[in-house]
Amino acid sequence: MIEWKHTDGLVPYEEALVFMEARVADISAGTASECIWLLEHPPLYTAGTSAKLEDLVAPDRFPVYEARRGGQYTYHGPGQRVVYVMLDVAKRGRDVRCFVRDLERWVINTLAEFNVTGEIRDGRVGVWVEREDKPLTATGAKAEDKIAAIGIRLRKWISFHGISINVEPDLEHFSGIVPCGITEHGVTSLVDLGLPVTMDDLDVALKATFEAAMTAPSCN
Repeated sequence: MIEWKHTDGLVPYEEALVFMEARVADISAGTASECIWLLEHPPLYTAGTSAKLEDLVAPDRFPVYEARRGGQYTYHGPGQRVVYVMLDVAKRGRDVRCFVRDLERWVINTLAEFNVTGEIRDGRVGVWVEREDKPLTATGAKAEDKIAAIGIRLRKWISFHGISINVEPDLEHFSGIVPCGITEHGVTSLVDLGLPVTMDDLDVALKATFEAAMTAPSCN
């Protein structure tokens, strides 16, 4: 059984870290069930293990935390659904790459519930959407914006950290960093795409699509 934990309001980042550390230890010890935690944070930046200092454009704008998850700099804030996944990767094949691919598939299937086509790109972790309403890039390709970020950490094959999906955050807040180290593409949200989606709507879709996305053959 997986516990779905939902917290209203803005959860301090330090509080989330303490909870995840404790829950991961309990799952590993066999004294607690797996857990998916849906929450929002106050405005902040997190630095993953590959973060480059030059990508922190405005270091004094919001608090900056060393997340020790994979990836680079990421923004969290109100209007963004953070999904922390404390799951046993050992019983899901012990393949981190495939586990991340499953998380991407989960996000893509969730977005499809709102008729949004999410896609993944080689070399760019996360989920992207093409923007027909924006000019072509300098190479003549369609413009693309990032709508969801993914970054996990493992301890004894238990995952923590996870996913963030932009519902209606202040997109200007992303300007304080180079999101995930990528300068040639932008950031979007469901509301920015013209969809009147609420956080509750997204939560319903996440729960409806989880099982199929995470139990299908990995890396297919």
